[in-house]
Amino acid sequence: MRASSAYIPGIIVLEPRVFADERGFFFESYNKKTLAALGVNVSFVQDNHSLSCRGALRGIHYQIKNSQAKLIRVVSGEIFDVAVDLRRSSPTFGRWFGLNLSASNKLQIYIPSGFGHGFAALSPMTEVLYKASDFYAPEHERCIRWDDPDLAIDWPLDGERVISEKDAKGSFFREADLPVDGA
Repeated sequence: MRASSAYIPGIIVLEPRVFADERGFFFESYNKKTLAALGVNVSFVQDNHSLSCRGALRGIHYQIKNSQAKLIRVVSGEIFDVAVDLRRSSPTFGRWFGLNLSASNKLQIYIPSGFGHGFAALSPMTEVLYKASDFYAPEHERCIRWDDPDLAIDWPLDGERVISEKDAKGSFFREADLPVDGA
């Protein structure tokens, strides 16, 4: 597996070594020892699986306590995945990083604790799997609006967006209840 750093410290893009032949392909999507050697030394406690239709936009989600590091990959379709730095002490506080993850490119992204996360589905049906370093805590979950003008995320979506009521009612970044660094 190869790792490359994003322009926001802590975010790591992972590219697995793929073995392909006439039968199909094989790759190791998770190996605790390999990831630790690449700088991802986190114990994951929960796996999540989502199915989204084209135009579905999820996020920007985070928890103010029990902050979750995430390891995200796509097993069917394609997404535009976004991480927003919510670490107040970070020089990149309030900046976002985005990239396309797909079943065909097999890239993964590691997002450390202290970030908001969201994605937009770019395929008719997209399945996303991700590992989380802490358990879901609905009482601590918060959401920043996907269209926040201060963040100015350049979502690559044409046409209608499919957004949950919760996400539509998200806070604007300037007013958001953000996690305490290290939460």
